[in-house]
Amino acid sequence: MGKVAFVFPGQGSQSVGMCRSFYDSSEAAKRTFAEADEAMGYGLSKLAFEGPADLLDRTEYTQPALLAASIAALRALGERTDFTPACMAGHSLGEYTALVASGALDFRDAVRLVHLRGKFMQESVPQGAGKMSAILGLDLATVQVICDSASIDTAQVVPANINTPDQIVISGSAAAVEIAANLAKERGAKRVVPLQVSAPSHSPLMEKASERLGEELEKISVYGLSVPVYTNVEAAPVKDASRVKELLCLQLTSPVRWVDIVRQMKADGVDTIVEVGPGKVLTGLVKRIEKDINALNVSESGDIEKALPLLEA
Repeated sequence: MGKVAFVFPGQGSQSVGMCRSFYDSSEAAKRTFAEADEAMGYGLSKLAFEGPADLLDRTEYTQPALLAASIAALRALGERTDFTPACMAGHSLGEYTALVASGALDFRDAVRLVHLRGKFMQESVPQGAGKMSAILGLDLATVQVICDSASIDTAQVVPANINTPDQIVISGSAAAVEIAANLAKERGAKRVVPLQVSAPSHSPLMEKASERLGEELEKISVYGLSVPVYTNVEAAPVKDASRVKELLCLQLTSPVRWVDIVRQMKADGVDTIVEVGPGKVLTGLVKRIEKDINALNVSESGDIEKALPLLEA
């Protein structure tokens, strides 16, 4: 049997009621949500379970809620098996979850940190000044040329999330994203889908947020990683705790190299990827990147039964 990797979802996977089944069936999950509530000083679990959706979708609330839900799912899984994956990764915000899971970040520190991360992201760009759009049907090289053509010094757009070989999210100044979207259609994109986001993530517009995040990171401790985490910035495994803060700061202005992460994991011997946390976005992406990797998700308590035979083989 090949290696197994755990991966954790990022923003966009949230929904009202997420991971409630773990809370109802697992003492470890229940304690996790209680820890998150205490760390935040308000009912984060109530927001995750009951909404309202428009508040849950605000970046500064989405991020801690998703992290807490994913760790709750992981700890519920841990009540049933002592299996340790060979490596881990997370999509954007999900990288923080992977770092908590690997022991590099304290859970409570991480919950507070990603709340601030979301707040800094929202505050970095005036409402409406930034934008993100998904381009479907064009490869990265073509999208990069389009972004270069659409950018000027005062209005830039860049590839932000390389989700599959032909699904790439662009991010940056609203005007430049609009120009790039039109160019993409002219170049034969199947679809261009504007994303409902409150901040243009993984773009140069996040420079100020990255600086502020760096100041907060200096206030917390980073511990040794028990399991290597493939980072968004380098698409390679990191186990050196001294590099974690630097890579988390760079992540805000750098693209999410999800295609490279999955392909590197496969090259390193991974043949099974388990998505732990709300939704199954990453499971779908993995199947589109490497069809022969076995991908499954643990997003509800009932999914644990599906995962156990693979983990205990």
